[in-house]
Amino acid sequence: MDENLRREIILEHYQNPKNKGVIEDENYIKVNSNNESCIDNIDIYLLVENNIIKDIHFNGEACAISTSSTSIMIENLIGKTIEEANDYIKNFENMIKEEEYDANLLQDGLVYQDIYKQNNRKNCALLPYVGIKKALATYNNK
Repeated sequence: MDENLRREIILEHYQNPKNKGVIEDENYIKVNSNNESCIDNIDIYLLVENNIIKDIHFNGEACAISTSSTSIMIENLIGKTIEEANDYIKNFENMIKEEEYDANLLQDGLVYQDIYKQNNRKNCALLPYVGIKKALATYNNK
């Protein structure tokens, strides 16, 4: 992916994040994720019905990488089954960790394919994935 296009996608998702806002609905699973070394602190709200992700929202304060990564993750996970979501998450994490991954699954998530070059930014890109994994684990344990 072209570097200018990557920047444009990240900036768009940072300035106009998808599904940002507090959800006051007991049907949603709410979890918190934060990076101890910076300001990144987000709440993830997950709604799953019949093993399909119906909705995800988030709220909080985070840097451009965490915010855009959260927005892109949300865009890519809504409508997926739990199994498809777990596959997406695994491939995204593998990409960040410089392990084998399926680029075809990641869509705009590919904007972070070179984030490994900035080791301190890996946690920023992975923050929403920590949260969504906690939320999915909560759903699976219901």
